[in-house]
Amino acid sequence: MVPSEIRALFAVVSRPEVVSLAGGAPYVSALPLDAVGGMIGELVASRGAEVLQYGSAQGDEGLRERICEVMALEGVQAGADEIVVTVGAQQALDLITKIFVDPGDVVLAEAPSYVGALGTFASYQADVVHVPLDDAGLVPSALRETLERLRRENRRVKFLYTVPTFQNPAGVTLSAARRAEVLEICAEYDVLIVEDNPYGLIGFDGEPMRALRADDAERVIYLGSFSKTIASGLRVGWVLAPHAVRAKLVLAAESAILCPSNFSQLAVREYLNTQPWREQIKGFRELYRERRDTMLDALAELMPAGCTWTRPAGGFFVWLTLPEGLDAKAMAPRALAERVAYVPGTGFYADGGGHRHMRLSYCFPEPHRIREGVRRLAGVVEQEIVMRDTFGGALPAEPRGVHTPGPDVV
Repeated sequence: MVPSEIRALFAVVSRPEVVSLAGGAPYVSALPLDAVGGMIGELVASRGAEVLQYGSAQGDEGLRERICEVMALEGVQAGADEIVVTVGAQQALDLITKIFVDPGDVVLAEAPSYVGALGTFASYQADVVHVPLDDAGLVPSALRETLERLRRENRRVKFLYTVPTFQNPAGVTLSAARRAEVLEICAEYDVLIVEDNPYGLIGFDGEPMRALRADDAERVIYLGSFSKTIASGLRVGWVLAPHAVRAKLVLAAESAILCPSNFSQLAVREYLNTQPWREQIKGFRELYRERRDTMLDALAELMPAGCTWTRPAGGFFVWLTLPEGLDAKAMAPRALAERVAYVPGTGFYADGGGHRHMRLSYCFPEPHRIREGVRRLAGVVEQEIVMRDTFGGALPAEPRGVHTPGPDVV
């Protein structure tokens, strides 16, 4: 087990003088906190003996029924019996890896990939093999080439882990055409897919994308979470899996935690039953769109030539690529000295890559703080370019503007 690049920053970025563009904390202050507080108080007062008691390892049935309604917004048709409630989607990742992975087994993951997933895979001694992204998400031809190479090497691939919609950390989304290709390729090579979809309802344009699970109920294990659409502190997520896998997940959950928090589950169920949650998600979308736009405008105005970045259509993150010769991890302490924080790209690669990249989060800071953070970061990057040109030799400038991960992301 290794420490998280993000968690290691928490002690510093919590200082008020630091503009944190690092963490992916949702802006829970946008919730109607008075209404939520009253709802929870009434729940405990009227049903405290149930709310404060143990529950089942699979999770509250009423909540599982409501989860099915939430997933239907992304085209997923499922029954409550197919769902296991977990302590956030992070526990779901741990349970799935525990069930499927023996030391040395291969797990495929996008490059870059969610740092929390990489930590879980490492803790079970999986061998993570990356597959590159571009502006349309995971590259199907690269997936096929990787699977073919691993087959020739007689290596056992347990599953493909993917965040197909508003990916963490790159912010890109797997296109509809590519979703069909990925499903076809994984069927051909008999590879399970773990679809992690915490951001699917936080899109800024149009209706939610159709989930991979909506088109393959047998091969795709779907992970969901209320951390981004209600509140991360409740720690309520879920797994939707075929029956045989679901039974193993319940056993694994029992051995780990006995049961998820009844209080949190029933609070979420009551929220879904009594609050205008669809309207609240719409409010989150508008709030995060404004902050995304603020960050993109500030990057375009302030970042020096040679920097490129993604333009997410939803979610929480922008993925920035530095000019040649700069190292985001080496630069991070100097950025903190200038009172701005980000997550170096190295945390999102299992193979030590990502030195020219950083993840910037726009979900939590107020818009004026986002702009100030980008201003401070741009100044640090400019200083790094001067240092590079002075001591490392000048390199050709690259174009500036919106960019998506290319081959250099591998």
